[in-house]
Amino acid sequence: MINDEAKEIRSGEELDLLSLEVFLNKNLQNYGKIIGIKQFPGGYSNLTYLILTENKNYVLRKPPKGAKAIKGGHNMKREFEILKSLTKAGFDKVPKPIFYSADESILGSEFYLMEKLEGTILRNSEFKKQKEFLSPELMAKLSFQICETQAELHKIEIENTPLQNIGKPEGYIARQVKGWHERYLNAKTDEIKTELLVFNWLNENMPAEIKPTLLHNDFKYDNVIIDPQNQNILAILDWEMATIGDPRMDIGTSLSYWCEASDGDFEKNFNLSWLPGNYTREEYVAHYQKINSKIDLSNILYFYVFGLFKNAIIIQQIYARYKKGLTQDPRFANLILGVKALMLKSHKSILANKML
Repeated sequence: MINDEAKEIRSGEELDLLSLEVFLNKNLQNYGKIIGIKQFPGGYSNLTYLILTENKNYVLRKPPKGAKAIKGGHNMKREFEILKSLTKAGFDKVPKPIFYSADESILGSEFYLMEKLEGTILRNSEFKKQKEFLSPELMAKLSFQICETQAELHKIEIENTPLQNIGKPEGYIARQVKGWHERYLNAKTDEIKTELLVFNWLNENMPAEIKPTLLHNDFKYDNVIIDPQNQNILAILDWEMATIGDPRMDIGTSLSYWCEASDGDFEKNFNLSWLPGNYTREEYVAHYQKINSKIDLSNILYFYVFGLFKNAIIIQQIYARYKKGLTQDPRFANLILGVKALMLKSHKSILANKML
C-alpha cells in the first residue's frame, strides 16, 4: 500500500516557517530546524500540514481563514484536549498530541502539533494511485474493521473522565437539528426548497434519545490511517466535531458518507466505500447491531437523513466562504451542486422510507 503523501501547499494557505520555528524551539525540547513544510490534500475544513524537521516529523492542524465566522467550529484547543483524553481513556487508535498554542501572532490562528504516524489514508483524490491495492478482499476487511472500531468507540466509558465534559447530551438531537438549520440560514447563498422540507420532517419525527456515548461525527475512510504492514486500522483522525450524544447520530453520519456503487459521482467523493468488497449501508447497520446490540438501530433512517442534511450544510458553509472570497481553493467552486444533491437525496429517502 502507498503511504499518505503531503503535497505542495495550496496558494493562500502558506505558513510562516521562520516564525513557527522560533516559537516551537522556545517551547519544545529538541525541536530543531524546520527543513520543509507540506500540506495534506484531503479535507474541506481544517488545514493539515506535514512539518519536516532535522530531528523528527510532525503534523500541524489549524483552522482556515474565515473560521471565526462559523459558530462552534474549528476549535483547535478542544480537538487537542479530546486527543489527550482519549489516550488517557485507553483508546489507542489516535495520534499522540504534542503541543497546543493559542498565540495567533505565530500563524494567524491557534494551532496544535501531533505525532506523524506512517500509514495509508484512503482518499478519493488518490484513488488512481491506490486502486491496484484495493482488492475486494481488502475492502471487505477494512469495512469490517471500521464498523468494529466505531462500535468500540461507542463503548468507551466516559463517566468520571474529561470526555464527559466535551458536550451536553441532554436534548442533543433537537439541538443538532435546529442548530444545523440555523447554520444553513446563516450560510445560505441559493434557494434550496428541499432544505426546509427535510428540516420540518426531522423536527416532526424526532425520536427519544438513548444513553449518550462519545461521538466522532466524521467517521469515514479518509479519517482513518491504515498500517501498510498488516493492513489494520492504526488510528482515527480529525476529532474536530467529536462530542457526547446519542450514538445513532454518529452512525447516521457515517452512513451518509457510506456511498455505494449505485450512488452519484458527487457522493463517491466522500468515501471509497463504493468499491467492491465493502459492506452496503444495510450490511454496515446489520454488523454494527450484531456487535453492539445495546443500541437499537431499527429507526436508522431518521439518523441517515439527518447525516445527509448535516453534510449538505457543512458543504454549504464551505461554499459560502468561497463565495465571500475567503478561500481560493478551486475545489470549492461547484460545491453548491453537492449541497443540492444531498438535500434531494435526503428528501427522496424520506419519501421512499429507506436509505437511498
